[in-house]
Amino acid sequence: MNQYYLLGRSGLRVSRLALGTMNFGVDGFHAAYGKSEEEAEPIFRTYVENGGNFVDTADFYTAGESERILGRLIARSGLRDRLVLTSKFTNTVDPADPNAGGNGRKHMIRALDDSLRRLGTDYLDLFLLHTWDRITPVEEVVRTFDDLVRAGKIRYAGLSDVPAWYASRAQTYAEAHGLSPMVTVQLPYSLVNRVIEPEFVPMAQSLGMGLTAWSPIGGGLLSGKYQAKAGNQATAGNHANGGNPASGGTGRLSGADGSGPAISEHDRAVIGALEKVAADLGRPMAQVAINWVVNQPGVASAVIGASSAEQLRGNMAALDFELPADALRALDEASARPLAPPYSMFTPEYQAWIVSPGLAIGDKPAGYAPPVLNRARG
Repeated sequence: MNQYYLLGRSGLRVSRLALGTMNFGVDGFHAAYGKSEEEAEPIFRTYVENGGNFVDTADFYTAGESERILGRLIARSGLRDRLVLTSKFTNTVDPADPNAGGNGRKHMIRALDDSLRRLGTDYLDLFLLHTWDRITPVEEVVRTFDDLVRAGKIRYAGLSDVPAWYASRAQTYAEAHGLSPMVTVQLPYSLVNRVIEPEFVPMAQSLGMGLTAWSPIGGGLLSGKYQAKAGNQATAGNHANGGNPASGGTGRLSGADGSGPAISEHDRAVIGALEKVAADLGRPMAQVAINWVVNQPGVASAVIGASSAEQLRGNMAALDFELPADALRALDEASARPLAPPYSMFTPEYQAWIVSPGLAIGDKPAGYAPPVLNRARG
């Protein structure tokens, strides 16, 4: 898996698949599917031994236990300088304290110090705002990020789960004032959830932020554990790559009758197309789903997790093949949703109303300017 992209408009090289550690630990909100340190260690070792360098956690995961376990695993491996260690802040750590959560400067600094202590390190390679708190001015967040970079406590800053306008404001404010830029936006993205495409993808490409996709197998729906059938239920299957909420999903899947989750007709069509493509290629459904995500425009890396080292090896093999054009077309068509205005207006058909189709107006031809060689995605 020795494939790396530059993360956004930066010199930071990250693995195309990041290791999500939301299930490292057995405490707190994510404890239902958590792993003890002994269970987490072979997962971590499998990832780094196969060339992975991009590790993702958050102060909120398993009530801070994810960071503690990860810190000990990294220390034992002796690989701290090799890894791109990422953590996130926003969620409250003390409901009785109004400043112990959110994205204000006071909490940002305290959250980082607490994460560094739990991780047993004196810096983070990447520090992310975990989610928009709807209160804190974006200027305050960007200036605090810049202060933390200048202090040497973090190397790069980024955002997760924010509106596109917020990310745009943060990046343009940083550019206008010579502050540390945002190098990534972490968002959910999969064949069953393509809502980021009209706004976030062009925004990230234009403003130099590599997209980091979480939940690339749709919270387990595309893992291979569930197959399409008539009606609105997904039925449990026996695929080798079972459902995995640690891949960035929202929890275990279950239907009212225990057979699987209630799903829409659209999702059932996606599962059906994915089943066929995976069968034709002789690949697990999860691998095909992850492969589709990591090869989408603007995507620098996808966050994957696992409940075992064996499952992680299977997911990491998603980089070992290319989707044929007909398979890609089948997946794109099955997963596409009609665009609402104004996005439905940004098509070649509407473009003809703006510029006469009889005029030869377009982009500059190849050779007009020197090509950019070895340009990394993201």
